[in-house]
Amino acid sequence: MSAGALSVPILSVLTGRVAPLGPSGARSGIGKTPAAGAVRIGFGGLDGDEQADPRHHGGPEKAVHHYARDHYAAWRRALAPAIPACLAAPGAFGENLSTRGVTEAEVCVGDLWRAGSALLQISQARQPCWKLDHRFGAPGMARRVQTACRTGWYYRVIEPGTVAAGDTLDLVDRPHPDWPLARLLRAFYVDRMDRAALEGIAALDALSASWRALAARRLERGAVEDWAPRLDGTRPVP
Repeated sequence: MSAGALSVPILSVLTGRVAPLGPSGARSGIGKTPAAGAVRIGFGGLDGDEQADPRHHGGPEKAVHHYARDHYAAWRRALAPAIPACLAAPGAFGENLSTRGVTEAEVCVGDLWRAGSALLQISQARQPCWKLDHRFGAPGMARRVQTACRTGWYYRVIEPGTVAAGDTLDLVDRPHPDWPLARLLRAFYVDRMDRAALEGIAALDALSASWRALAARRLERGAVEDWAPRLDGTRPVP
């Protein structure tokens, strides 16, 4: 797809402060609400947006989180009849940008997108964690998001700027058209030991260093990493 060939409206720009989450009261910034006006995006993310665990959330490679509003209807169907209240409005997945018209199947690793006046680059897909279980009040929700490969994705910030609901998200450049996020997610979560795919991922320069290293470790060890600490909140096996 050529630059300028894809443009979608930004439905909501969302930020959130760290607050207790779920019955355990774990601190989290996953609860996001729509901003009333324009929000500045810097290299570290959106003004007014917070993360409780900077080791696993936020930072330059995960500065902005995008989740496709297109997926909400499928989640409502999947979780019926006990549909979580958070699915009634954007922000259910802790996203900063909410749109319709592009999903993991239509965006690629390394894509450059103009969001308002900011220039963003897709750096990796989201790795769901156990906090989604608490957010939705649904045990196993993080695993379901991963299995469905409807994870959302992150951007690094190339040029700071401002963005507001009603602005457009415009494709500027697509350096890796062979690597839609759907293909990346399939390699990590479905065909997990596809060596050719893992070799391609490990060499994908626009992908975040942590995801390239993950692919390289699988190749070196010949085994898939333990997902339980991330998905279930359990301690890693010694």
